[in-house]
Amino acid sequence: MNETIATASAPAAVGPYCQAKLCGNTLYTSGQLGLIPATGKLAEGGIEAQARQALENLGAVLAEAGMTFADVAKTTCFLADITDFAAFNGVYAEFFKGEVPARSCFAVKDLPLGGLVEIECIAVK
Repeated sequence: MNETIATASAPAAVGPYCQAKLCGNTLYTSGQLGLIPATGKLAEGGIEAQARQALENLGAVLAEAGMTFADVAKTTCFLADITDFAAFNGVYAEFFKGEVPARSCFAVKDLPLGGLVEIECIAVK
């Protein structure tokens, strides 16, 4: 059974995809940028602000599916600039404490809308 997960507490998809799919007790999220849901604009303040907003957006999608960051098994993190890695890690650590998920993090050429970071996850309840 695949259930589409959607919440107004996270930005709407900017293309032909959904925020997440719940397949049984496993949630697959689409990537979250540092977009402010109310405005559709990227958070101002550089990598830290966009990373925090992206993680807050991811948290809203998790909550809509009845999950939390503690349920996250794997994240994939995309950075527009690998020199932001340390600053990104600082913000990431605010959201993932204790048993942290597996993670891939790498730089890409460009992100949608000129974003500095995009984060997706797989969570299991």
